[in-house]
Amino acid sequence: MRADKTFLSALIALLVLAGVFFVIERLPGRGNRRPIFRRGWLTDVTYWFSTILLIKPFVKFLFILPFGLLLLAKVTSLESLQMKTYSGFGPLSRQPLWLQAIQIYVLLDFCGYWTHRLFHGGRWWPFHAVHHSSEDLDWLGSLRVHPINDFVNKLAQACPLLLLGYNPTVTLSAAPILTFYAIFLHANLNWDFGPLRSVIATPAFHRWHHSKEREAWDKNFAGLFPFWDILFGTYFMPKGRWPENFGICDPMPKGYLGQMWQPFAALLRRPEKVNPQ
Repeated sequence: MRADKTFLSALIALLVLAGVFFVIERLPGRGNRRPIFRRGWLTDVTYWFSTILLIKPFVKFLFILPFGLLLLAKVTSLESLQMKTYSGFGPLSRQPLWLQAIQIYVLLDFCGYWTHRLFHGGRWWPFHAVHHSSEDLDWLGSLRVHPINDFVNKLAQACPLLLLGYNPTVTLSAAPILTFYAIFLHANLNWDFGPLRSVIATPAFHRWHHSKEREAWDKNFAGLFPFWDILFGTYFMPKGRWPENFGICDPMPKGYLGQMWQPFAALLRRPEKVNPQ
């Protein structure tokens, strides 16, 4: 019964998102026209349901690690965690929640920036290449994320903040907001927010990250704040140009199961990344 409710909730959420992006991707200023049922749409829908029904429970299980460390450090108790009364520890947790939220989003994006860069190199790339394999990039393509990529992202972003003592409710509640924003960043839109293009990440900013053009490889890693890319020399936003060609140079199976196995097969054949895209 619970699985049925989860599936129904996932279906409703997908239909709502499809309705929203069906409209905004067809507004003036959008990107190149794509058919509704473009290449790979069924694979991406499969990712949506597998992530919610299969991967999400494992992500929750992985958070045993940071909370276990907090228990070992005796900054909280099992009873407090079970009753959901634990609100963090140390001076950071005593700040107003709104101030914690600002710091949390900045630090989450900082951790996400470096985790993202990690996945663009060496043995990590085959797992992230799955996400870059969509050739008709739109909002639905954001769902194509290998579970290994997803697990590492979640832990690398949330664990440092939990261990620093931030309020866990504020920390973990950022996940759905960042997930929706990530979906928006992949949308088939050429929006760059004008004068705010270097302040907040936009669809144009992130779609350059997915571009197959050589000059755009390994650029625009931030998920929220482009100043990380500006600071670390990976910012790429040419004026008057828009990303058009997407995908990767390496071969990638079209189906879900093939993409699940491809990174492991790639590591067995060739442990180092040849092309950034």
